[in-house]
Amino acid sequence: MKILTFSLALLPVAAHAETAPPAPLLPSFSEVTATAGVTQIFAGDWEYMVGGGVSSFDCNADARPDLIIAGGTNPAKLFINNSEAGGDLAFTETESGLERTDVLGAYPIDIDSDGVPDIVLLRQGENEVMRGLGNCKFERANEAWGFDGGNAWSAAFAATWEKGQSWPTLAVGNYIDIAQDMFPWGSCTDNWLHRPEGAKFAAPTALKPSFCALSMLFSDWNRSGTPSLRIANDREYYKGGQEQLWHVIPGQEPALYTEKEGWKRLRIWGMGIASHDLNFDGYPEYFVTSMADNKLQTLAEIPTDGTAKATFKDVAYPKHAIAQRPYTGDDLNPSTGWHAQFEDVNNDGLVDLFIAKGNVDSMPDFALRDPNNLLLQRADGTFEEAGDRAGVAATGLSRGAALADFNADGLVDLVVVNRREPAQIWRNTSQSPNHWLKLTLAQTAPNTDAIGAWVEVKMPDHIQRREITIGGGQAGGSLGPSHFGLGNLTQAEVRVIWPDGTIGAWEMVKADASYRLQKP
Repeated sequence: MKILTFSLALLPVAAHAETAPPAPLLPSFSEVTATAGVTQIFAGDWEYMVGGGVSSFDCNADARPDLIIAGGTNPAKLFINNSEAGGDLAFTETESGLERTDVLGAYPIDIDSDGVPDIVLLRQGENEVMRGLGNCKFERANEAWGFDGGNAWSAAFAATWEKGQSWPTLAVGNYIDIAQDMFPWGSCTDNWLHRPEGAKFAAPTALKPSFCALSMLFSDWNRSGTPSLRIANDREYYKGGQEQLWHVIPGQEPALYTEKEGWKRLRIWGMGIASHDLNFDGYPEYFVTSMADNKLQTLAEIPTDGTAKATFKDVAYPKHAIAQRPYTGDDLNPSTGWHAQFEDVNNDGLVDLFIAKGNVDSMPDFALRDPNNLLLQRADGTFEEAGDRAGVAATGLSRGAALADFNADGLVDLVVVNRREPAQIWRNTSQSPNHWLKLTLAQTAPNTDAIGAWVEVKMPDHIQRREITIGGGQAGGSLGPSHFGLGNLTQAEVRVIWPDGTIGAWEMVKADASYRLQKP
């Protein structure tokens, strides 16, 4: 599919259609693991019970998302996407320089803003930043970029560009100290904040207290223009641990949000974070996976004067987004959620929610055959389970996942990483009449991918919004186009609110195409 590059200022403006998006359409997925060429097993003993991430990004500038998949005790693997537009999914394992063992996860990010994506490898041991050389080749850059990879069990990552900086700030979340006994509780290690120092990284700052992070996300929860760092923590809440929200303000030491600022203590087995503006009020909701007790949080009070409190309420039950037990089979034990991601799998203009599920190993108090969830959003904002009907209710020990349009047909496909079992991949084969857009943001250095921007698509009765982030999920994420379903709209107005606060004009684009939106 041809990628269309255009100047927003030159596009004609026309009236959009006023027909409301249709009711949710049941999607159809076909597993193509046997033929797609994606062959990877995330292996290892208890030191690899978390992690198992996969990331999608375009490493050879052909407008098709490629994959890097963690291997644990197996080497990480890069798979080049050779899928034909609208055809079968096809990938080729390629030597890239990323073939490290002990990799739990990987996140793509253009650290040096040269237009070529780099990779941060989260490892059991020293983390590595890998500089992208182009054409899917990478080299270690820890020494050249002053990055201290430490020697911990790293399982979470997020990144942002602080105002006035040419290099990003990287947050790394660490799990338990393998040199200590796992029981009793008390073996969590410090998380790190790697801030820039010119065109390198300064020595990392410890984020204390730390409670065994499994997911991190820089997100502008109050639309202040300065993202905060949200951390999902897996364990140690018996000794005071809880979910965390950190102020990360340029020129200041990081500081936790307090109860006086509205932050309410929340203690769950936090695994993964996904965010999206579900109710179209301009502020993101957050889905946090856990063992049995997933949360869907929304702001308790919409800010009107810029002094909003960081108070969130859980709406998982009224939204039917709990997914706390298996919905197929006869195992009634609680579920274990890992990666979560919002994407519109049926292109009806309402994002859906995928959750990768899987027992930690053989924990008898939790479901041993735990199907992955695919929650379709209804027109009223509630969700309904469709994983089994859509064909993605696999019951492996799932961990990381990625949803992206791998064959450029406008339908979001799926790849899931399983512990000690082969990764799986599904092609979205829905026969949908709905339309779509894919929007890629670009700006001059620094921060070429416009991390921290908001991209908006105007619908007849609401505005779809997506915050461009790096982080969240379970040990992996995506760097690439933002996918929007349009329902029956054949054209739509789009605009970008850039990281520096510049607000672009609304411009009309035709549906069923990919656009590169360049900051003027």
